[in-house]
Amino acid sequence: MPFDPTPLRAVRFATEHGLKQAGGIRVDLLTDTADEIYERLCSKRTSEFVSIESSRQVGAAPRSATRRSPRRGEAPSNPEEPAADGATVAVLTCLSWIAFAFDDTVEGPATMKASEALRAVGAAMSTASSAGLEVDEAAILQDSNKLAVRLLPCDVLARVAPVGHHVAEFEIELARRLAATDSPVAALDPRVEPRVYENDGFAVTLWTYYPSVTAPVSPGDYADVLGRLHAGMRALGVRSPHFTDRVAEAEELLVSPDRTPRLAEADRDLLVSTLRTLRRAVADRGAVEQLIHGEPHPGNLLSTRDGLVFIDLETCCRGPVEFDLAHVPEVVGAGYPDVDQELLDHCRGLVLAMVAAWRWDADDQFPNRERAAHEFLEAVRQGPPWAALDAVMPLST
Repeated sequence: MPFDPTPLRAVRFATEHGLKQAGGIRVDLLTDTADEIYERLCSKRTSEFVSIESSRQVGAAPRSATRRSPRRGEAPSNPEEPAADGATVAVLTCLSWIAFAFDDTVEGPATMKASEALRAVGAAMSTASSAGLEVDEAAILQDSNKLAVRLLPCDVLARVAPVGHHVAEFEIELARRLAATDSPVAALDPRVEPRVYENDGFAVTLWTYYPSVTAPVSPGDYADVLGRLHAGMRALGVRSPHFTDRVAEAEELLVSPDRTPRLAEADRDLLVSTLRTLRRAVADRGAVEQLIHGEPHPGNLLSTRDGLVFIDLETCCRGPVEFDLAHVPEVVGAGYPDVDQELLDHCRGLVLAMVAAWRWDADDQFPNRERAAHEFLEAVRQGPPWAALDAVMPLST
């Protein structure tokens, strides 16, 4: 059953009326009114995520305004009443930015709308349950163009995106084939069939959830695991986009003033010229090309109990390994063997201009977007030798 976004509208109303912190309320998405939710929000303090629980009590019924929902493991007050459908009860915990993050009027590529987010969580829970996994709760870990949702108690990571707006099939195929080469990539959940599941207009994929490990990653280990990934990728003969397709996407932003309205014309011309010049310079080097990750920056490298693994294979493309090295900290690139340093410099400049274009996108929701837009633009103005990404804005490893 699709979720009604009314509870999230109540959250937004609360924040718009001066409520800066709210959290930890139990909500029945089928029966609770916005007024009830707003009243409860006003008495709560904040947490850092939005989680969804399914109503799984046998005989649990839609509740009236004067009767609380049974707690987990507690018998319903009237077991003879008809059961509510599963996945109808939510625990909403909201930051002060919830009014923006789940605003139905925000339709940029980086966040889902409220109605989509709730339906996406429902699709994830329903998909995992239908696949034989036990699902009582869900916690949204990431809200971007897709949701990353941790499902419990089965402890699986569901990635959810609208059907037709995600390269899920490509990512699943790569994950399966790279796992066969023992490459350091996040694994699909072994308890379910490794495929894309479609549910309520969403593409859902189910992955192994890795508890975070806070041990620091040494530059040598980072360079080594990236080299292992590249070795595994060289063994695959898969069709993939070319890295220049991503360059073209960045250029398309720049030549569309309606999409980058705050960018001055002189800066627009500089970024377009830089992209075109460096794309030709990379091509003129005639380097060997292979399948690469596309964005192996520290945000896509996980420290797990089983070692380092890369995530987000949807960015994989064909190109020189130096394009990947342009995304990692400079000290990591220094430890990677047999690097064409001139080509790496070209790729660093290309990536700087691409990132600058993305940050000037009117729909971009990157944290510290304004600061990043100006700092990456300034790095491009400085020209060669091009700065590494971590010299422009620090990257955590």
